[in-house]
Amino acid sequence: MNTNAGPAMNILFIMYDQLRFDYLGCAGHPHLKTPNFDRVAAMGVRFTNAYVQSPICGASRMCFYTGRYASSHGAQWNGFPLRVGEMTLGDHLRKAGMDCWLIGKTHMKVDAEGMARLGLSPDTVIGARQAECGFDAWVRDDGLWAYGPDGFYDEKRSPYNEYLKDRGYPGDNPWADFANAGINDDDTMASGWIFENADKPANIREEDSETPWLTSRAIDFMDQATGPWCAHVSYIKPHWPYIVPAPYHDMYGPDHVMPPVRDPSEREDAHPVYDVHMRGKVGAAFQQESVRNKVIPAYMGLIAQCDDQLGRLLDHLESSGQMDNTMIVLTSDHGDYLGDHWLGEKNLFHDPSVKIPLIIYDPRNRADATRGTTCEALVESLDLAATFVDAAGAAVPDHIIEGRSLQPWLDGDTPNWRDYVISEYDYSASPQCPQLGVSPRDARLFMVFDGRYKLMHAEGGFRPMLFDLQKDPDEITDLAKSDSHNAVIARLYDHLAEWGRRMSQRVTRSDKDIEAMRGRSLRKGILPFLVDGSEVPEELTERYRGSAKARYTES
Repeated sequence: MNTNAGPAMNILFIMYDQLRFDYLGCAGHPHLKTPNFDRVAAMGVRFTNAYVQSPICGASRMCFYTGRYASSHGAQWNGFPLRVGEMTLGDHLRKAGMDCWLIGKTHMKVDAEGMARLGLSPDTVIGARQAECGFDAWVRDDGLWAYGPDGFYDEKRSPYNEYLKDRGYPGDNPWADFANAGINDDDTMASGWIFENADKPANIREEDSETPWLTSRAIDFMDQATGPWCAHVSYIKPHWPYIVPAPYHDMYGPDHVMPPVRDPSEREDAHPVYDVHMRGKVGAAFQQESVRNKVIPAYMGLIAQCDDQLGRLLDHLESSGQMDNTMIVLTSDHGDYLGDHWLGEKNLFHDPSVKIPLIIYDPRNRADATRGTTCEALVESLDLAATFVDAAGAAVPDHIIEGRSLQPWLDGDTPNWRDYVISEYDYSASPQCPQLGVSPRDARLFMVFDGRYKLMHAEGGFRPMLFDLQKDPDEITDLAKSDSHNAVIARLYDHLAEWGRRMSQRVTRSDKDIEAMRGRSLRKGILPFLVDGSEVPEELTERYRGSAKARYTES
């Protein structure tokens, strides 16, 4: 094992898109087998209370990449640009002597207007990094290459589509036509966008599908890389479209689908924001058992494929001698309701949406005492940025990065830790905003969770929601429907107010910088408010005393 606490260690930062915290064997799923996720958990620490800072792809990822809350960096929805100049993981790690590479998805929208204002060209190194969320891009593929009457959803070139064309798949968009579509008995296309096709095998050779393709790109990177490096391997799956190639398409079936966690009482006097989501087309679809019985086995098959490809990465690290000097992090950008709470997708703050898997393997001897353990500490996704800077041997710039290093937990220590976690959701761009008659500025939700009670606050004059996860771990009973828990609600609002008062924008001066600034102006002759000069040491007034150099006034 590598005992070096400095930057000689590499970091393999693997993110899966829309992977639920409880859809892993090591997390207790009764049917889904994930031996390679379990393998990493046996080597490291599995954090059982990890939460994202926003339950939607783009905003969540920007929190991971900046180490800052969504309201701090401002990119609160898919397609909201991360403003030019926002410090990212790549900036912090390169300063610490570690390269930072992207292999896969970021869901980041470039601040083109900000770059133009500052004269930054994407053809330059600094411009390219600004355009790629601070990473150097080994290969970027955001993975949703949908197309319709108005063209492509993502207008950038798809490296994966180009790969499929090179492999002989015809057409302009083999991602949609083959990788994410099956084939009917009459040889017509069975698109993965249609839930009823989820039980069909994708019409693609398994080795050519998205997850193996990205795994191969990650191995290509590791074979040529010289450390220290951080490689962000970011898979699009098990995110929809829910379709997977053979043999994974029928590895699981309706008998492996867990009953939905929901109750008719949730729909009675429901919070308006919750109600409008339950009545949306995604919720309506996942309220149908026929949909769940097709989609969830496909989702499980996608996870099984992810697990097998993780095994390829782990085997390669071992065979290449890199396992002993590579930190491995497995996580997700958010979860998936899959019909729980009468919902599909993500967006709100029940655990299936906002809670994520997080497993960290630290190869150094310092972490030997915690191997194969779980940690129940309240963890936020932005803690990873701090952890990576710490692992690179640098001091965490806590005036910029708002997360906290998880290294003490990996080392077996019990640090003084946070009392609550926060998540935010800006739904101003969603159809639910006008349906509720809420202005874009008020279409914001906040979650405060203290380990037992979870509060959801909605701007716009709505009441809160409250759940007691100790007595009601499935989050069925909204305690804020009555006045019985007003004291708890008030206490959680105090937490939210405390968080809201945090120092989040003074990013150009650390506390250490400020402390060092004190008194500097005195030594440079700025001496206001003196009565007779005796208030300060004589050396500070020395240049203002003595004979006058000349006289220009009458005596």
